[in-house]
Amino acid sequence: MSSEKRIGILTSGGDCAGLNAVIRAAVHRATLTYGWQVVGIREGTMGLLARPVRYDVLDLGMVSGTMMRLGGTILGTTNKGDPFAFPMADGTVRDRSVEIIGGYRELGLDALIGIGGDGSFAILRRLAAQGGINLVGIPKTIDNDVGLTETAIGFDTAVAVATEALDRLQPTAASHARVMVLEVMGRDAGHIAVAAGIAGGADVILIPEIPYRIESVADKIRQVRQQGRNFALVVVSEAVRTADGKELQREFTGGQKRFGGIGDYIGEQIAAATGAETRVTVLGHVQRGSMPSPRDRLIASAFGVHAVDLIAAGKFDRMVAWQNRQVVDVPLEDAIADYNEVELDGALVRTARGLGICLGD
Repeated sequence: MSSEKRIGILTSGGDCAGLNAVIRAAVHRATLTYGWQVVGIREGTMGLLARPVRYDVLDLGMVSGTMMRLGGTILGTTNKGDPFAFPMADGTVRDRSVEIIGGYRELGLDALIGIGGDGSFAILRRLAAQGGINLVGIPKTIDNDVGLTETAIGFDTAVAVATEALDRLQPTAASHARVMVLEVMGRDAGHIAVAAGIAGGADVILIPEIPYRIESVADKIRQVRQQGRNFALVVVSEAVRTADGKELQREFTGGQKRFGGIGDYIGEQIAAATGAETRVTVLGHVQRGSMPSPRDRLIASAFGVHAVDLIAAGKFDRMVAWQNRQVVDVPLEDAIADYNEVELDGALVRTARGLGICLGD
């Protein structure tokens, strides 16, 4: 590797708030401290697959303080098109990993910073092993399910959005004596639901990690009424299943399936069991597309700086992580393997139970 390195950076998987702050931090550290050039790759691995390769050379003039305030990612991203089984127009799939590695080589890169979740990391790590790519990972996901890090970029902002939604739902719930059900994202983990539910004063929080009984939920709502309150707030994570164990998903154009519909299901079940007037709000992508919170900007900035420092130290196949109020790095393989679901005996679950919040069990 030359002393004047040329490093790439890409965002992969679902978008979230804080990605631009990572990019900005990496460019500042690489340029100001090491005198390196940073190449921003467009649309994740799709940019490396394109010919000509889609990229921008990122300089300090492009990554101002205004940029770090923006949601989403200026580079674009993708959460489809597995390069090892890439869907073709004729309905077949093809291994196009060699083309992506070729795009990396075409850019003359010395290292690559990949900002993604566990799914993106698994693909990037496989590409790195096959193509000899010097890879450093930065965790981002509103789901906060990447292992070995206490938080991932985007999670704090998503929780803030969900909490604000509860703040806004509470007055209208009280005005009409209703039960308000809020469906939040989280894929297979209930971190957003638990954190926002506690912060937003929910009465019931349902997450995929804890099986629920609708009668337990109904009992809680009856208890709230008996205590003299005319409304209740219920938060449900999108991956929660129906009473008979069915996952509720919706199919989108292109055949992609995503969780959706459990909020309506829970709302109907509550209404039938309690007779309460119930309304459902589904936040969906509103949780992704916000100006990043101060904490997400701070974590993103710290992650971006540390990732560049790892490249300078020649430490690859590592993921930047946040542990015990410190920026550290861990083996990328271990982070992928250690899926981070809600701990049933963890601090937040204990807090929820201590507050009398019903978790459905």
